[in-house]
Amino acid sequence: MSEKGTYYITTPIYYPSANLHIGHTYCTVMTDAMARFKRLLGYDVRFLTGTDEHGQKIQKKADEAGVTPQQFVDQVVEGIKELWATMEISYDDFIRTTEDRHVKRVQEIFKKMYDKGDIYKSVYEGLYCTDCEAFWTESQLEDGKCPDCGRPVDKAQEEAYFFRLSEYGDKLLNLYEEHPEFLQPDTRRNEMKAFINQGLEDLCISRTSFDWGIPVPIDEKHVIYVWLDALSNYITALGYPDDPELYQKYWPADVHLVGKEIVRFHSIIWPAMLMSIDEPLPKQVLGHGWLLIDGGKMSKSKGNVVDPVVLIERYGIDALKYFLLREYTFGQDGVFTNEVLLRRMNFDLANDLGNLVSRTVSMIEKYCDGIVPAAKGSDEFDKELEEIAAAAPAKVEAQMDKFAFNMALEEIWILVRRANKYVDEKMPWALAKDPEKKNDLDTCMHHLAEALRVVSILIYPFMHTTADKIREQIGAEGEVKWEDAHVFNFMNGNKISKGEVLFPRLDIDKELAELEALKGAQASEEVGAAEGNIPLELKPEIVYDDFDKLDLRVGTILKAEKHPNADKLLVFQVKMGTETRQIVSGVAKDFTPEEMVGKKVIVVANLKPRDLRGLESKGMILFADNGDKLAMVSTDAEDGNPVT
Repeated sequence: MSEKGTYYITTPIYYPSANLHIGHTYCTVMTDAMARFKRLLGYDVRFLTGTDEHGQKIQKKADEAGVTPQQFVDQVVEGIKELWATMEISYDDFIRTTEDRHVKRVQEIFKKMYDKGDIYKSVYEGLYCTDCEAFWTESQLEDGKCPDCGRPVDKAQEEAYFFRLSEYGDKLLNLYEEHPEFLQPDTRRNEMKAFINQGLEDLCISRTSFDWGIPVPIDEKHVIYVWLDALSNYITALGYPDDPELYQKYWPADVHLVGKEIVRFHSIIWPAMLMSIDEPLPKQVLGHGWLLIDGGKMSKSKGNVVDPVVLIERYGIDALKYFLLREYTFGQDGVFTNEVLLRRMNFDLANDLGNLVSRTVSMIEKYCDGIVPAAKGSDEFDKELEEIAAAAPAKVEAQMDKFAFNMALEEIWILVRRANKYVDEKMPWALAKDPEKKNDLDTCMHHLAEALRVVSILIYPFMHTTADKIREQIGAEGEVKWEDAHVFNFMNGNKISKGEVLFPRLDIDKELAELEALKGAQASEEVGAAEGNIPLELKPEIVYDDFDKLDLRVGTILKAEKHPNADKLLVFQVKMGTETRQIVSGVAKDFTPEEMVGKKVIVVANLKPRDLRGLESKGMILFADNGDKLAMVSTDAEDGNPVT
């Protein structure tokens, strides 16, 4: 075990009903930054993430896609793991609730709770939200809909097992009173106290209306309801109860980091479950805010999500990580826009940090033959820079203790901005002209290199790739050690190695336009299956040579709008490989412009252009008539590919 002890931190396990968006990335990036920070401080860190793969919603999605639930989740989970690899997320374990290790341990937990008398069988009749996998009472609904997601609920009645959650209300209130740090921020704790004071009802923990779940060990016609299954992951991943080595080492968890919409499950149901099986409670549950876009929370079902991969490919991993951690205050909602992202990147990364690295390395190369000199004397500007650098590590630690990632980065940027100001104060270009100022010039170059070395350590938990690049350019070799950030006298004789610009300055207007175009091109396609097989009344037969005259190509609809002069027509901009062309189709009664953007279509590309109510149409998009309305004819092939 490390001298500092252990540190166990978790993300929620994500629900693989579709690909993850930047809101999920936000939570995982925060957790990763804290895990890296604690490792750098010398803790023995255990970082857990994973996927919550059971439930009615998954089974329904799989049925719609024509695959088994396991096949469905396997495909989505593969994409999640690829995203975390792209994001360089440093998790130690990835738990899947379909894994044997989890399944058998959840059944053991169920039996422990049952044997204690905390589980009983009854009949449930209530209001159920399939998307949230949650039951609600009439009084808990908001405008007759689910209070968490705002979707309609359905009446449900079935035999079920129940957990005596109502028995734990007073114990939970005592927990909040005696350990207010258990649930933060304070607003979340107050919400939970109010929820408990309304009266806790016993919790339905099994279902019989579907079978995609862990069988109840004492009654296999039931499957364990998703929250008892999902919440147990934090201890089943540590081997509880049958292989307790990791459990005894790392439990209780130091922090469960979760979105505010699932705080209730983590701060009421989860601790009550642990009380039931007589196990220690986690030290802290932290509920972060949402990233808002288009006036509401990012949601896969709303289609208002931002794909992090697009931003990573365009701007790099560290730029995205920095933005997510720097822009938003932990616990509060934040608005995401591309413009906010680009301005933060330009001001902080290109202007401040990138510029400091670039001109420091260039000046040492120009004035000192590429070798970092020793300091020779010290004036008021040198001392002030030293003092700010020396104070920065403790200030960063204090902010990280509060999960104030944005303020921790602000403390680092105080040093970055001060180093840039230091250049203007010392004016090394003027010192270089006077041979008698050589000592002052050397001291200036030494101090800039030292400031960058300290910065490279401080930003390591947040932007480790950028930190490595800075250290390579200034010749700071060896392992990154947090304690070295407290010292301002390492650099002497280091050989600099000028590299590429870390963060090129962006043309914001141009980038915004290109991101908007990408958004249209990469709009997600609905997964659906065509129903039935209606016999067609065929036209006269043709021979192969007639068909061979057609040039069918794959295209993506980038833009769709109503025809200004015809209610039945839609005007599409369709990208086919290197060419984008306008095609007008009489499909307005069957499709809205919004639902067509991003669709893959098959185009008759060599059809002679014609004028349709004043607009030229260069081609024809193929649709199928299923009897009452048109249906898409789509493909997964690349844009521009021929259809044969």
